[in-house]
Amino acid sequence: MVKDIYEECPTYKNELITLRKTGKQDLEGLFKCYSDEKAVPLFNSDNCNGDKFYYNTIAKMEKAIDFWEYSYSSGQFIRWTIILNSTKEIIGTVEMFHSEHAHDEFGYYGVLRIDIQSKYEDEHIIQSILAVANEFFYEAFDVKTILTKAVPEAKKRICALKSKGYSSINKKFIIYDDYYCKKYEISINNINLL
Repeated sequence: MVKDIYEECPTYKNELITLRKTGKQDLEGLFKCYSDEKAVPLFNSDNCNGDKFYYNTIAKMEKAIDFWEYSYSSGQFIRWTIILNSTKEIIGTVEMFHSEHAHDEFGYYGVLRIDIQSKYEDEHIIQSILAVANEFFYEAFDVKTILTKAVPEAKKRICALKSKGYSSINKKFIIYDDYYCKKYEISINNINLL
């Protein structure tokens, strides 16, 4: 695994969004996302010890950020805050990690979690997040495949995933349903090598 990302976390920016490492400065903005009852069912809380990521008090949100900061410092995963460039509003987070499970049919893979306020669960925003993941996360996390969850009700998310080259794995991932994956592609002169 490339360790540099856990020593100095990059900020990523494209036309629509900025991804910046999550910290205490994001507390109030993230509280709007994680107290959004319409958004919570679309979050990926698989394998999170029963945490559904619904935080209805500032204290719970602060505790989550503390845990995310600890997880970064111990090299477990990274949470980035999603900022909408046009308004500077915090709209959610992205998490990424290199799975510690044994090498399997997906090769060395990473899991991407995308948590967004319900009013920003938008195909273009999700495509922008996936564009960052597709460009940077394979190398940064030393993975060959990225897996991410989209429940059937997340129709805009599923459309965004398909438009960015993700496809349903059509079976359980470990013991969980509704996963999509994208294998790393190298483009040379418009030729895709899988």
